[in-house]
Amino acid sequence: MAGQRTVVPTRSTTIEPLLSVRGGAHAINFYVSAFSARVIMRVDAENGDVVARLTVANATFWVADESPAHQNFSPESLAGSTTRLILTVDDPLTVFDAAVAAGATVISPVAEDYGWLVGRVVDPFGHHWEIGKPVSDDAQ
Repeated sequence: MAGQRTVVPTRSTTIEPLLSVRGGAHAINFYVSAFSARVIMRVDAENGDVVARLTVANATFWVADESPAHQNFSPESLAGSTTRLILTVDDPLTVFDAAVAAGATVISPVAEDYGWLVGRVVDPFGHHWEIGKPVSDDAQ
């Protein structure tokens, strides 16, 4: 029928954060190094800005250069972040150490707390990451 659109259903409902940064290309390199992220899609604009979709195992997120004209600000512009990301992995200490080696700053080292083995870093772009895993059935 003319004028009808075919709607393709999603496979599942997800929430994928978009991290606004200054220096998107550098941020992508950091996440690849720190978290073994893979770039699924990347668009480079002529002005040097970048938007990319990355995945760490089965967890997907986006990275984009900030765009104040669209009310899209990086933590550097806001002097802080409004969101903390929780990265749940099998080996928090190894991932935590890789993030620090790639340039993240330690906020709290990996330790057992509230049934989790967890540590917290801030990446070079101002985003806070808790890297951990539950160690008790009550924490799941």
